[in-house]
Amino acid sequence: MTRLRGGAEPPVSPFPILPLRTGVLFPGVVLTLPVGRERSLALLRAVGPGAIIGLVAQHDANTSEPVEADLHRVGTYARVQRVVPVAQREVRVVLEGLGRFELTKVVQTDPYWLAEGSPIEESNRDTTAARELAKALREHVQELNVGRQDGSLASEDDPGLLADQIAAGLGLGVDKEIRVLSAFDVEKRLSIVAELLTETKALHDVRRKIENDVRKEIGKNQREALLREQMRAIRKELGEGNDDLSALRERLDKADLPEEVRTTAEREFKRLEAGGSQTPEHNVIRTYLEWITDLPWNVRAEVKEDVDQVAKKLDADHTGLDDVKKRIVEHMAVLKVAGNRRGTILCLAGPPGVGKTSLGQSIADATGRPLVRVSLGGVSDEAELRGHRRTYVGALPGRIVHALRKAKVKNPVLLLDEVDKLGQGWRGSPEAALLEILDPEQNKTFVDHYMELPIDLSEALFVCTANTLDSLPPALRDRLDVIEIAGYTADEKQHIARSHLVPKQLKEHALPDESVAITDAALQTIIREYTREAGVRQLNREIQKLVRAATLDLARRDTREGFSATFDVEHLGKLLGKPKFFSDLAERTSVPGVATGLAWTPVGGDILFIETSKMPGKGHIEITGQLGDVMKESARAALTYVRSNAQALGIDPAFLENRDVHIHVPAGGVPKDGPSAGVTIFTALTSLFTGRRVRSDTAMTGECTLRGRVMPVGGIKSKVLAAHRAGITRVILPAKNARDLEDVPEATRKEMEFVFAEDMSDVLAAALEREPHTLDLVGDAAPAFRFPAG
Repeated sequence: MTRLRGGAEPPVSPFPILPLRTGVLFPGVVLTLPVGRERSLALLRAVGPGAIIGLVAQHDANTSEPVEADLHRVGTYARVQRVVPVAQREVRVVLEGLGRFELTKVVQTDPYWLAEGSPIEESNRDTTAARELAKALREHVQELNVGRQDGSLASEDDPGLLADQIAAGLGLGVDKEIRVLSAFDVEKRLSIVAELLTETKALHDVRRKIENDVRKEIGKNQREALLREQMRAIRKELGEGNDDLSALRERLDKADLPEEVRTTAEREFKRLEAGGSQTPEHNVIRTYLEWITDLPWNVRAEVKEDVDQVAKKLDADHTGLDDVKKRIVEHMAVLKVAGNRRGTILCLAGPPGVGKTSLGQSIADATGRPLVRVSLGGVSDEAELRGHRRTYVGALPGRIVHALRKAKVKNPVLLLDEVDKLGQGWRGSPEAALLEILDPEQNKTFVDHYMELPIDLSEALFVCTANTLDSLPPALRDRLDVIEIAGYTADEKQHIARSHLVPKQLKEHALPDESVAITDAALQTIIREYTREAGVRQLNREIQKLVRAATLDLARRDTREGFSATFDVEHLGKLLGKPKFFSDLAERTSVPGVATGLAWTPVGGDILFIETSKMPGKGHIEITGQLGDVMKESARAALTYVRSNAQALGIDPAFLENRDVHIHVPAGGVPKDGPSAGVTIFTALTSLFTGRRVRSDTAMTGECTLRGRVMPVGGIKSKVLAAHRAGITRVILPAKNARDLEDVPEATRKEMEFVFAEDMSDVLAAALEREPHTLDLVGDAAPAFRFPAG
């Protein structure tokens, strides 16, 4: 039986094999390999140190999951000496080559490779010719001083091992190493290694020549750099400028820089001249100086001071939004009368689609300032706003400085979009960076980390937009002049569609003006039955569908002459599909125990229904609908109020002794919380136990105490507009919220009736019908429904 080096016996087939991406392990050589593939890791976990495995090289190193056809047929037996973990999914294994084998076939690939193979018997191992060739090869290695050192090489008595050790030390490619490994005749193997040794020596000579040439070239470049410095000194004596820096010098001279900035720029320019173009800091300093010259340190846009013209421009671009327009006009009046250049920080807060971002462009057009939009959504790195220090490779200023360079004036309109969606990361808080940027007392000397110079932001007009302010820190919110945009009424939406949305879609689809007409009835139907939103974004999409249909009709015609299209209510079902919204107020409140409430959400106001039911039980309370802690507490407080005032309400005080109560808020997939549903829950429970239905035309909002006092809540404008959109004509509000109705459009107030309540007795008197409902109930819980026969 063939024995391996060190007296080891070949493993019995099948034995585990380890495919190698690159390189070959020769017998008599110890090699350390990184291992990271899952099958290879599984093999090492299975065998452990001391085991003998097979190593086979791949044809292509880029193959991550090889098959049998990807492996060479000649491999090496190796002993696993040591396995060292270096990472979670990587180890280093020390292997000792023992002998050659021929791969017959692979019998297993999972969880690791198993193969059949047989050891290879070398020929001409102990011949005189082999020993003489080994002696000559050893002397050749000593002369060339390549490969392994003489002290670690085998002697001429083992020619095959000597050839393998020299081949392993030459750093050959895989194909050449396989050529040596496949030479089973020792004399032939020695000849091949001698040939490869000569080639390696030739490559070493070429590399040495290249290195000498490179050294000479570096010396030449240093000499040229010295001559350039001398030339620069001569030109300076002659009064001639440096052609390479003359353009930058001219830009610095023309720039209107503050004194501190001018001093810094001159100092950096001197460093640039002294260092020369070959210094590592040349491009860094040059880029920094270019940023200094590009920023508008003392350049201002000419601001329009005609207040009436500003007001007309705002009215032409946006329907409604009277509070926003009034605030902007007031700011322009202050600029005109007092000459105060300090920038105002407006924050437009409201649901999506109400025109917050587009309003920034109108402000810029009305005031004559350029607009630069800075999107803050998802920004989680403070350096995005303040910039990176110049010590970092590839450092750049932050977004604020970029915006000033783009605006080319120091008093632009900077639109900070989606300020409520700033992220939080480990690289600092961008919200904290905004504290300085948006503080009128500090932003006169704003310092960007890259520029390291005070930049005056006090004359810029900042306009922030946000869907909700709840996520902003109190310190940041305190710096903002918040203007809430609750949404549009149906009439305002119709006017916006006529004045803005339809002309915009006609222009985008290249249709002639007034070629597409949408009747008033069709627009009202779209607003009422196809959209239910605070803004007009979905309305714009529905109008776009109609215009696309007209565009398709035009594309099928031979000419544009005489083309027109009119859309009425009967066309909507075919082009827009089935209506998405319908009023179910009367149906939902047709039984006692159901009340309509009003809620505020980040995307506008909305209505919600509070449903209550009673059933035989032992006085348990069930609350469902994915409610938050505050709403659950309101539900328990409402039940306590009803029990404590049972006699006054005409309810049996022992009504819970043999009944359970279930309180549910539909739309269970949407989380709901807040105290403003307290009045609605109180009313629904009272309706349930008295049998008096809640009026179907009435909705309500307000917080309620255990003693029945009605407390004020926020978001009144959004809630009233949501009730109006849903077709509700009566709204019950806390008495202290009466002043908030001033924010509701007058047209909406005229179409609705408002009841102001200070106590739950006021709410119940206004919300409940006078007589109990007479429908038969099943188990005191719900009306009895009878299905038709069959």
